[in-house]
Amino acid sequence: MAASTQPKLTTAGARLPVALSLWARVRAWFTPLRLEATCVAITFVAMMAGLLTSNMDVNPTVPAIFYLVAYVSGGIFGVQAGIESLRHFQIDVDLLMVLAALGAVVIGSPFEGAMLLFLFSLSNVLQAYALGRTRSAIQALMKLRPEQALVKRDGETMLMPIEQLAIGDRILVRPGERVPLDGIVVEGESTLDQSSLTGESMPVGKRVGDMVFAGTVNQSGSLEVQVTKLARDSTIARLIQMVEEAQSQKAPTERFLDKFEQVYAVGVILFTLLLMIVPPAFFNAPFEASLYRAITVMVVASPCALIISTPAAILSAIANGARRGILFKGGAHLERAGQLDIVAFDKTGTLTVGKPTVTDVMIIPLNAPDCDEQADSAADDPCLPDVPEHIRREQENILLALAAAVESKSEHPLALAIVQTAKHRGLNIPEATDFVNTTGKGVQARVAFMGGLTIAIGNPRYFADYPVAGMTRAMRQVVQLQDEGKTSVLVAKINEGRANILGVIAIADVVRPSALSVIQRLRELGIKRTVMLTGDNERVARAVAQQTGVDEFYADLLPADKVAQIKRLRDGSGKPSTVAMVGDGVNDAPALASASLGIAMGAAGTDVALETADVVLMSDDLRNIPYAIALSRQARRIIIQNLAFAIAVIILLVIAALGFDLPLPTGVVGHEGSTVIVVLNGLRLLRFREQS
Repeated sequence: MAASTQPKLTTAGARLPVALSLWARVRAWFTPLRLEATCVAITFVAMMAGLLTSNMDVNPTVPAIFYLVAYVSGGIFGVQAGIESLRHFQIDVDLLMVLAALGAVVIGSPFEGAMLLFLFSLSNVLQAYALGRTRSAIQALMKLRPEQALVKRDGETMLMPIEQLAIGDRILVRPGERVPLDGIVVEGESTLDQSSLTGESMPVGKRVGDMVFAGTVNQSGSLEVQVTKLARDSTIARLIQMVEEAQSQKAPTERFLDKFEQVYAVGVILFTLLLMIVPPAFFNAPFEASLYRAITVMVVASPCALIISTPAAILSAIANGARRGILFKGGAHLERAGQLDIVAFDKTGTLTVGKPTVTDVMIIPLNAPDCDEQADSAADDPCLPDVPEHIRREQENILLALAAAVESKSEHPLALAIVQTAKHRGLNIPEATDFVNTTGKGVQARVAFMGGLTIAIGNPRYFADYPVAGMTRAMRQVVQLQDEGKTSVLVAKINEGRANILGVIAIADVVRPSALSVIQRLRELGIKRTVMLTGDNERVARAVAQQTGVDEFYADLLPADKVAQIKRLRDGSGKPSTVAMVGDGVNDAPALASASLGIAMGAAGTDVALETADVVLMSDDLRNIPYAIALSRQARRIIIQNLAFAIAVIILLVIAALGFDLPLPTGVVGHEGSTVIVVLNGLRLLRFREQS
């Protein structure tokens, strides 16, 4: 029998893959933060061992070894940061701490030096951990997007990684699943929870033709979605990228403190050298005492708390906003939001919902007597006969159903509003035939109701060629509705060449329910002026301005006119003003760019808004505007608190070190303690909730 050529697996060879797997797990567990925390623990243990052995009858080498371990583990990250700074010809607080620790060794106080490194590295770990919490919003967003999608291709359904999907692919989203990619619903109807993306608290209904976004949760029915964006271009992917970029961009206060740190650190080193040299050279002071005092001053004067005070607050505020669907594209924009004097709004889609809605359905009785009394509003016309509510409602529903039957054959936006309102009321819409469209005037069709009626819908010009009954009374309603900023259409029955006006239907882009309260809240926050800029006519603009309570409005504006108005508001008379422009980010893009702060609203599906604006509101909730301003102002208050506290602690500790021989350990505790306190104070912004 031939000898087997298959190699025998030795015990050591069998254990090698296990050992490699274990080592890989250990390396994966040791994140940079955990590695630094482990070094802090080693520093503490070695420092305490050095202290204990130095007071015992042992070889002096033993405590020296423990202290050496403490200095290496506690100072390695500071040395790395200090060397990196020196390579860029800069001096930072890490270098100051390392120099102070080495100085403690020189004066024979290795425990104090080890304690300094322990507390400094511990405070760095606490800062990194605390500020890491501000990125929880980003990490949560990353977990929202599924890694795979159920795809329909060539008549088959298969599970595929989202990176392999192409635009135009059709994906299935079952109840309870997250939408994997942005797309348009092509089949099915459901409600989606968009709170993680837009901050909306209520589920949003989705039907064929509606946009859906990656990361949102399908709650009820199954949906078939056609992909419109690749994984890397989805709204949630860009959202994550934007917030990460925002957290890396520094606010003006932070940039100033970074520059100040360089000058200040050099000043601390020079002052330390003077304290170390001048007293022994000119006042016969003991060198060791002067060196001890100089090192203590170097420690307590280091601007750690001062430097971290601003980014701790800025990062926390950005994370807070991101959780609510408010994206600040950097600390500079966050600071500017708290300095606003004027807020300008676009009308359509911003102060209003952005789509036509039926607001009034009015019956015109053919046998009503003439009347000249003036009405306060179209709905309260005293000339209309007093009809019981249930009868009036039934008449309105019949009129609306007849109009919807005709308009169901039209593609005009106003026609769509009438049809949707009829469906929303649950009305039975009759069939319509012989549809005729007269462009710019109106439409008519034969409606299967009461044996068949010819119903016409249009503006007054449509009926100019007909003998008309009820036109005078109808025009009273039309004029009144126009004064309220509404568009009206007349509904008439055509019979033997005559038109009998049955009623008037008013349609308008209605004001958002929260608009008035938001404007009032802005005034409470100290906004001096609120302005509406619109391309709509003055009559409509005036009506919307009255309903929302804005201070002033400008109508009939082209995009270039809006830019000119923004510049006029910014320059003003006398002192320049800080102006925010709130718009949808599409036709308002030039005005958003020219404002001191551009705010794009409802930008979950708008690429232009994501690029143009300084602040992006992912939902259509106007209440996020005062929230963003209040958040910015709270961040500013906390930054001022942190700066004042950090400066006060430095001054007190320096005075104590110079005049009262402050012990180095006490100075170390005071210095590092103040750093941790300002970080924790900044983290309060993660829990910020506006109190109206």
